[in-house]
Amino acid sequence: MLTPEELRDETCVACPGQRLPLGAFDVAARPSPTVPFSASLGYRVTADTGVPTCVHPFRVGVMPGLYASAGEPLTSPVAPVPPPELELPSDGTLLEAWLLAVVRSAPAAALGETVARAEALAATRFSPAEIVPAMRRVLGGC
Repeated sequence: MLTPEELRDETCVACPGQRLPLGAFDVAARPSPTVPFSASLGYRVTADTGVPTCVHPFRVGVMPGLYASAGEPLTSPVAPVPPPELELPSDGTLLEAWLLAVVRSAPAAALGETVARAEALAATRFSPAEIVPAMRRVLGGC
């Protein structure tokens, strides 16, 4: 399981993992309109219940589950790695998550090539002003 510091480092700014420990929020399989950002709370919640919810299981390192709302135990320590053929998002707020998923799914020997391909693909939809900061966050402030 991730330490509190690792959890904060791995999660995006809209994630309840920035403020809450694992188990104190649910984890959904992916972003969706049913898990909007709550400006008043500062993280995503399930729309119909108000339960804090992370939408990137690969970032928090656990499988999707109803950990806070149904008390499911944190028994799955590793979430599946997103496949490399991830679809480029149309929403710029999801660019960082997409880049992170692509980088994490790459074999070590192909990491440089994977990053270059991801950057080129991102450039088909996003401006350098959006791509560069997202890549810096994903690659650790390079």
